[in-house]
Order: sequence, then C-alpha cells, then structure tokens
Amino acid sequence: MSDQPVPEAAAVPESIATVEATETTTGLELFTDKSVVAMRVGGELRDLASELHAGDVAEAVTVGSPDGLAVLRHSAAHVMAQAVQGINPEAKLGIGPPVTDGFYYDFDVAEPFTPDDLKAIEKGMERIIRQGQRFRRRVVTEAEARAELAGEPFKLELIGLKGGSADEIGDDGESIEVGGAELTIYDNVDPKSGDVLWSDLCRGPHVPSTRVLGNATKLMRVAAAYWRGSEKNPQLQRIYGTAWPTKDELREYQARLEEAAKRDHRKLGVELDLFSFPDEIGSGLAIFHPKGGIIRREMEDYSRRRHEAAGYDFVYTPHITKASLFETSGHLGWYKDGMFPAMKLDEARNDEGEVTRQGADYYLKPMNCPMHILAYRSQPRSYRDLPMRLFEFGTVYRNEKSGVIHGLTRVRGMTQDDAHIFTTREKMKEELTGTLNFVLSLLRDYGLTDFYLELSTKDPVKYVGDDDIWDTATQTLREVAEESGLELVPDPGGAAFYGPKISVQARDAIGRTWQMSTVQLDFNLPERFELEYAAADGTRQRPVMIHRALFGTIERFFGVLTEHYAGAFPVWLSPVQVVAIPVADEYGDYLDDVVRQLREKGVRAQVDHGDDRFPKKIRTHTKSRVPFQLIAGEEDRVAGAVSFRYRDGSQENGVPVADAVAKILEAIETKAQV
Repeated sequence: MSDQPVPEAAAVPESIATVEATETTTGLELFTDKSVVAMRVGGELRDLASELHAGDVAEAVTVGSPDGLAVLRHSAAHVMAQAVQGINPEAKLGIGPPVTDGFYYDFDVAEPFTPDDLKAIEKGMERIIRQGQRFRRRVVTEAEARAELAGEPFKLELIGLKGGSADEIGDDGESIEVGGAELTIYDNVDPKSGDVLWSDLCRGPHVPSTRVLGNATKLMRVAAAYWRGSEKNPQLQRIYGTAWPTKDELREYQARLEEAAKRDHRKLGVELDLFSFPDEIGSGLAIFHPKGGIIRREMEDYSRRRHEAAGYDFVYTPHITKASLFETSGHLGWYKDGMFPAMKLDEARNDEGEVTRQGADYYLKPMNCPMHILAYRSQPRSYRDLPMRLFEFGTVYRNEKSGVIHGLTRVRGMTQDDAHIFTTREKMKEELTGTLNFVLSLLRDYGLTDFYLELSTKDPVKYVGDDDIWDTATQTLREVAEESGLELVPDPGGAAFYGPKISVQARDAIGRTWQMSTVQLDFNLPERFELEYAAADGTRQRPVMIHRALFGTIERFFGVLTEHYAGAFPVWLSPVQVVAIPVADEYGDYLDDVVRQLREKGVRAQVDHGDDRFPKKIRTHTKSRVPFQLIAGEEDRVAGAVSFRYRDGSQENGVPVADAVAKILEAIETKAQV
C-alpha cells in the first residue's frame, strides 16, 4: 500500500543533538530533553538507559524522527501485548513490529478478537501507560530464554532462528525479536516497587517509560495473518494500532485515514461502475466495465502516442512460454515462488498409453523481458540499430498470496506498460537520462507532479552477475538520479536479482506516497542470453539492457489515479465528459443538437432524457462526477446558449453554444481538471 507523510523530527538544541561521554553514564543523564526517546551510538540504536563510557559519542533520537517513531510504535506494540495477556493470559505471543504509521502484534487466541475486546485492550493500555512502567533490557542465553519463555511456542521458534541467515530470520518482523547481536528480553518494570510486571523477547530499543506514549495511541483493526507469512503455518489474530508523539498528530492521521477511505478505489470502483472482481473468476483478477474501459483505453492510447513519438517500437508476446526460457533468464531460480504452477503440455502417447513424445512445462509469464530479448536476438544487430526501444502492453501473471491482494493495486493478472531498451555502454547514461525524463514527463501529463527517487541496490544474497558490473550499473543510476535534481533515497538490497533500479515515488493529492515507474539497468540478462551487436570497429559487443515500466501496471496506476482524483477524473479521462440536462422535456431536442456537435468532435457526451425530475438528474450526475453538465431552458434556447454546471456546484449561465463547445474541447486538449 501507500505511505503517509512522516512528521518532521522534533527540534533538539544543537548543543545536545550529539554528546560525547566524559565518564561512565547513561543516555538518560546525557539527554534530559523530553523529545529524546533513544540514542544512536556507533551507528547502533540504543535505549537511553544503556550505559555509556568515556569517549562514547551518542546522537539523540527524537520522537518525531523516523527512528524515534519506530521506537515509539514498537513500545506501543509491547504495551498492547501486555494488555492482551492481562485480559487473556492464555493468549500466545507472535511478533509485534512497528510498521508505516503504526504497529501490530500477532496473537494465537481461542476466539477472534471483537470490537468490545479492542475497547477493553485499549483501557488496559491506558492503565499501563499511566503507570509509567520502565522498559528494562536483559541479555540472556538461549537456555535462559527457552526456560523463561517455555509457554510461548512462537517465541521458542524465534529463539531457534537466532544466528540463522537473513533468509531464515525473514522479513516479516522476526528481526525485531532476534535480529540483534545478542538474545535479549525486555521487562516492563513497576516504577515504584521495581517489580517485573511483564516480559517479552525483543531486540529493542524502547522508550524509557510507557508515559512517553501519552494518550496518542489508538487500536485500529483486527486481521487474520499466517505465522511468519506462510500459509503452511497457523493463522493468528493480528491487531493493528497507531501511535504518535502528540494528540494533534494522532487526530491529523485519523483525518487522513477518513479522507483516504472516501477515496478508496475499491469503493469508488463500485460506485462509479468502473471495475469489479467477480467471485466466479477468482481473487486478484479484475474485469473493467465499459466506463472503466474508457478510462483505461484513454490512458493506454495517450501512452502509445507518446511512445511512438519517443522512438519506441511496439511488440506483442504470448502469455505462456516453455520453462526453458525462464531457466535461462533466471526467473525460475529466483522468482519461482511468485509464478503460477507449471502446465504440462505437448506430451504424446500411442494407443497403448506409451509416451512417444516427451512433454514440456509451460508457465504463465510473470515478466515480459525474456520475450523482448528474443525479439532483439531474432536477427543480427549492429550499433546502427541501437538504441533499440521495444514497448508492449504485456499482460503478466503473478501468484500473489491471498492475504496481500488489494483491489487493483495488488493483483494476480496485470498489464505492464513494459519497455526494454538495448543500447551500447557508451550511450547507456544518455539513454537512462532520456528515459527518466520521459517517465517524469508522462506522469505529469496524468496529473502526478510531486516526486522523489529511490535507488534500489544489490541484495547481498539474491543476485546474479559480477560485483564489478553491479557497481558500475549502480553508480551510473546514481549519477542519473542525482542529475535529475530530485531527492534521492537509498533502498539497500531492494533490487531485482539481475540489476539495480531507480523507482519514481509519487505523492498523491493527500500526501501519500506510491511507487510508480521503475528504470532498471541490466548487464546480466544480455550475458545470460548471449546478446551481441556489431560495433563500429567490427568487434562483437554485448548491449546493455534497460528495463522500464512507467505505470508499473495499468491496474495499479488506474487505482492510484482513482484515489488521487477521488473519482473526479480530469475531463480527458472522464468516461462521460458532458451530460446535457433539459430543464423540461421540450428542450431535449435543442440539447440533442448541442450534443451532436460535441460528439462530432469526439466528445463523450449524452442527453439525459430520463423520467427523473430535473433536480434529481443534477444530483445523479454530480454524484457520478461528470465534469460538465449543460443545462438549457427557454432563455438558453432563444439565445442559442447553454448554462454550465460544474462539479463543485458553481454555474456559468448563457454561454453561446459555439463558445461552450470550444471551452469543452480546450479542457480535453489541455488535460484540465474542472
């Protein structure tokens, strides 16, 4: 999903932002400013209660900073788990990490949590917060941890992962528990008596006291979640919550959520009759209805025209392929879990049932790139042919887990506006720069204007190719990104297995961030497929390959735009651009002639001749977010004019028909929002 804006860090006086210890002390003694909730020492996040020695340099971590918010929310997750076990001691603990805008904790309970349960848990949290319990860190051995947590089977499993590889520990929050250098348990301690009131396996750090959580914490919802993200594991109950430094920030977040709910593309898709997900077809597979089809066609057609003007050649490729293609590309080795199971085809048997021809495994394609490579390789290439820019609206299929499917933004069947550019090393930076500029220009035409870039670099485990090639590709992308003038944010380990990438992150109308286009530099697939071109000096050289998806997928981009515009698309994308509404039936013929003129110009216009009363027609088409309503009565007919009614309810009366047609055409041509 999308990210919400992160509040700026609370200001810390420069004199205490970084402090060097002159004697043995703690962060609590060094940092007395209440906005400081943790510290960073030698690059490591620590509790303020941690001991420091002379010469240690500690950097303040404020509650409003990204690290500070994560510490705050992780502590809130602990308080929630303590409250749950206070009410239901039989509840077994899973994991409780901070996430974007909040936190969650997984529990194994006999009965699902109800809304009344959440209210009781919140009251329990309030009591714990008011007590001002201290978070105290303890280093334990594996044997000690196992003895202390003998009644917590999921914690015992995590203890068994300690010292395992990153793949074994996983990325579903387990590292919050056992990802540090030591096994540690955090005790929640009564500040008056010193008694331990509750404990949990955790890497930390935490805020000094539960009082820091104040009353800006809120439980949001309950969901089912498989333990460690695997459908083979038990299904647990996950409680989501949010926590903020202040009440005002919590209220602002709740207001953003309310606005986001109004804009939810799944809700608007039904209300505006744009698309659906019929049960008969299956989860994550969308049908676009006629109105949604118009929007999608406009999106695609405009993209096609821009690509043609930019020198792209169009290709079309099948939806399935033999396994050998994805073995060569490496997808079967690195991406098989994301692919649908193989289909066994082409086997032949005689009348006796004996195999006379071996079959082959075929797969629904999860990517278009191997097929575009085959188009390049279909005949000898020269440096004069490069750059070769191949483009396709290619439908691909990915076996997404049911728990992550979300409307149009996470689907199983999707169409990518996929391009692959083959160029020389000498021209790769120039081509990357041109590609990035093209991407940003096209996104702006669709109404997204606020961007930053993310540079995804090599996963130290999941990659193919030489380190030197990766370093060259990464540095080239970094230079291109920096020269764009946009903010560049690192994404360590986020690249695909075959090359680093720049992703364009776009902020929508309410400030949420969505990953949009990706531009990926690839030296490895040309090597795996032995691609060549004849260089100017007569030698055979390897081309460089650039992967580029502008929308990401049509479906996801459609969903993002629906939420960005709250269903009120600019005129050029609106499925119905003009509805003419006669004040009375006798003016219907007059508006028929106006609409005829508009339709001759390619405008999607219609006259509402229905039986509803005039005010209800106005309400109906306003609710449908039609950009222009044209109204005509006696004065308009006599004057050869119409009256405009806009989405916001404002009106412009007595506009001559010729001027009205010109006004509508200009709004379409300029991609205006009205």
